[in-house]
This record gives sequence, C-alpha cells and structure tokens, in this order.
Amino acid sequence: MQRGSVFGVLLGLGVMLQSASTLADSRILALGTGGVTGLYYPSGGAICRLVNLTRQQHGIRCALRSTLGSVANLQKVATGELDLGIAEAGQLANAFYGQGDFTHASPQLRTLVGLFPEYISVLVRRDSGIQSFSDLKHKRFNIGKTGSSQRLTMDILMTARGWRLDDFALVEELEPAEQADALCDNRIDASLYVVGHPSGAIKEAIQDCDSRLINLEAEDIAALEQQSRHYQALTLPGSLYSDRQNDVLTAGVNATLFTRADLPDDVAYTVVKSLFEQFDSFRRLHPAFEVLDVKHMVQTPLAAPMHPGAQRYFQEQGFLP
Repeated sequence: MQRGSVFGVLLGLGVMLQSASTLADSRILALGTGGVTGLYYPSGGAICRLVNLTRQQHGIRCALRSTLGSVANLQKVATGELDLGIAEAGQLANAFYGQGDFTHASPQLRTLVGLFPEYISVLVRRDSGIQSFSDLKHKRFNIGKTGSSQRLTMDILMTARGWRLDDFALVEELEPAEQADALCDNRIDASLYVVGHPSGAIKEAIQDCDSRLINLEAEDIAALEQQSRHYQALTLPGSLYSDRQNDVLTAGVNATLFTRADLPDDVAYTVVKSLFEQFDSFRRLHPAFEVLDVKHMVQTPLAAPMHPGAQRYFQEQGFLP
C-alpha cells in the first residue's frame, strides 16, 4: 500500500473515531426531577445511575437536574431545556392537551414509563385541632409555590369547596424543603404534599414535631377524580411512619418518566432498557421502589402517547402486545 493510501486510511479512521466520540459526548441527557427532599430527586438519581453504569455499551450519559417539580419539568422538556423529566400523570395530560394551567398544548411530549404512585398528603400538627380536611379553613396553611403541582392540586380542592385564600388565617407558599421546618417551628398548622412514600420530609415532621397525616374526605377525592381520570382513591399505610399514625384515605396519581417525540428512538430504548435490565438494583435504591411491579408500570394509563423507542423495548419483553 502506498504511503498516501495508508495516510488516507488513517485519516479516515481518525475521522470515524472522532465522530464516534463526538456522538457519545453529544448524548448527554438532562433529566428534570424536583426538590432534594422529595421522591422525584432520588428517582431521577436512580435512573441516571443505571443509565450511566452501562454508558460504555451505548455512549449515553444522564445528568440530574433539581427543579420545582412536575410543572417546571413539563415546561422545560417541552421547550427543549431538558431532555427527560418526571411529572404527575395528570399534569402531563394537562400539558399535552393544553388544559388546566397550561394555556398551550404540547403535543410533542411522550411517555417513557409510569413510575410510582404519588399520594396527596395533608400533614398537620397534633396540637392544631385539625381532625379532618374541613378543619383546615381558618388555619395557618402552606399551599405551595405558584405553578407547583402541590399548588395546582390545592387549587382543585379549594375550588370544589368554594374556599378562597382569605379563608385561611395565614397562607404560606413554601418550598418543599421548608415545609417540615415550618411545622416544627409552629409557623404553620398544616401543609399539603403530593409525594411518593415513604418521604423523608414527612417522616421528619411526624417523628420530630408531633405531626400526623389526615384523611381527605369523600367530596375531595370525588373532585380530584372528576378533574382527571389519572387521580384514583388510595390508602396510605400509616405503618410506614409510626405506630401512632392511622392508615390514611386519600387520592393519588402516578409519577411518570417522560420526554419529547424528537428524542431518537435508540436513546429512548436505551433509557428504559437500562432501567429494567437492572430493575432489582433500582428497587433497592429507595424503600418506595420495593413494591413496584414492571407490568403495572408499563401498562398504567397513558397521559401522553408512549415514545416508539420505549414501546419497542416493552414489546420485545412481552409487556405490550
């Protein structure tokens, strides 16, 4: 072989290697989660960890982003600021169709897989005199940040009951990380969470600040179910937290891992494959994951169409027809 030919082959090989390296480096997926005290953040961390553990096989790196939660993630994924996100199924449906607080539809959103149930959890101080959801009126209450799924959920419940903000003695709009401290410091009487369980923040408030979870009433659950088919009545075992905590009648909605339609099929395929081929490891990463069932996660009602890459993996595994 002539020197020029050898040089040409080497040059071509170098271009190929550089292109492959550039391709791998360019596949950095930003995954939007939530506050560090909630379950979205460790969920996203677990997913990214499993993707990154197999990075040598596929050249994809997953990077975690802490956000305000569902609504922020939906907005940022829709606009391309994030590649993946975790959101409540009801809020994902609202964003997809342009309903609720989403004024514009985002038909580019796609489901990857359902994750875990999130419970609407009302936490109150035991010395507050609050025995039921009706008793929240005229109390000091945290309704959450404007635009958060916590606030949107409370807006549904307030509208159904005909409550206004001035019906409370005090209204706070706290970050999730601030809520337990506010209860412990006696700055508020109650707070509403939308969260998977067990939750570190709720555990802290129950064990350290003599707080407890209370039931939603039948009319509250009905209002949520009327708002979206993704809400369902649930019972939260009190034993997750304390032998003094009764089981809690409430409602909940599934957390969902989602993306956009323009995410390449092979990338979507790789993300779900990384999760489910290491699923036993995933379930050991947080107590809330221990009871998860793959078939239920895959076959949960879709809030947005499933991404073709994810669908292909689930069909290959026999979870979808």
